[in-house]
Amino acid sequence: MQFARPLIATALSLVCLSAFAETTLTVYTALEADQIQAYQQKFEQENPDIKLRWVRDSTGVITAKLLAEKARPQADVVMGVAASSLLLLQKEGMLQPYAPKNVQKLSRQYVDSAPVPSWVGMDVWGAAICFNTVEAAKQGLAKPESWKDLLKPQYKGKIVMPNPASSGTGYFDVTAWLSLFGDKQGWSYMDKLHQNIAQYTHSGSKPCTQAAAGEFPIGISFEYRAAKLKQSGAPIEVIFPKEGLGWDLEATALMKGSKNSEAARRLADWSASQSANELYEKNFAIVAMPGIAKPIPFIPADYEKRLVKQDLRWSASHREQILAEWTKRYDAKSEPK
Repeated sequence: MQFARPLIATALSLVCLSAFAETTLTVYTALEADQIQAYQQKFEQENPDIKLRWVRDSTGVITAKLLAEKARPQADVVMGVAASSLLLLQKEGMLQPYAPKNVQKLSRQYVDSAPVPSWVGMDVWGAAICFNTVEAAKQGLAKPESWKDLLKPQYKGKIVMPNPASSGTGYFDVTAWLSLFGDKQGWSYMDKLHQNIAQYTHSGSKPCTQAAAGEFPIGISFEYRAAKLKQSGAPIEVIFPKEGLGWDLEATALMKGSKNSEAARRLADWSASQSANELYEKNFAIVAMPGIAKPIPFIPADYEKRLVKQDLRWSASHREQILAEWTKRYDAKSEPK
């Protein structure tokens, strides 16, 4: 049986090579938990030698974690995080510029404007109000049509919204109000709105989930979660305030210093592919690749036209100042972390 030893050695070598051939990428994300599985399954099906390990939290938490790890980055890729956060990381020199395959097929307005982009957009997510019609009827509440309607005394203690320091949704609400109403009037608006707020949550989707469950009649959230809950039969009406909607881009970027740079580039390539955009389209009315998006139930066909003129670079450069002011004024009503 002398011939068995070389065969065993060869088999062991193949096993070892197979083990080394598989790369695990650490991906930091703020994607909704119910989106991650589909994205991972499709990517790993098309790239069987790469496995994804997700680290998920709300946008503000993930952004703070990345900044705290600047000296010793733990993530290989950031995927499904607000472009305004990635602009902040770009300013700190933490991103590795890379032009994914197919990037030229994406809308230029949803890709970093540098010759070699540091981040590439996936989809747009934007503001929506979840209004529980059953609870509203019980409490005699009229349906709000605008942001300013939310200041009415009848809504005192009836509204929940995301904390902008934790949630990208909360942050684009605040920057949209400052853009729509001006700096002085924007903070005045938030002062008055604060009187009607029951709680600031640390998740962008939670206010809509709470409204759908009847915990509060009104939740300021975003259109993906609102449409999903209404489709599932929740007794909510999805309201798009007439003044305009705050928004941001979910985007993908490579972290500088990754030891898995080749695999990371392949995930960035996939993120910009038609295959990936067809998955984003199942969740969002606006995706980075033109011609892919289709109508989504309960989201208006002219949704893109309702978005405010949002300067993401301004949002990124003023983030620290805005959040410090917001925290000083309103953080006492934030839910415990």
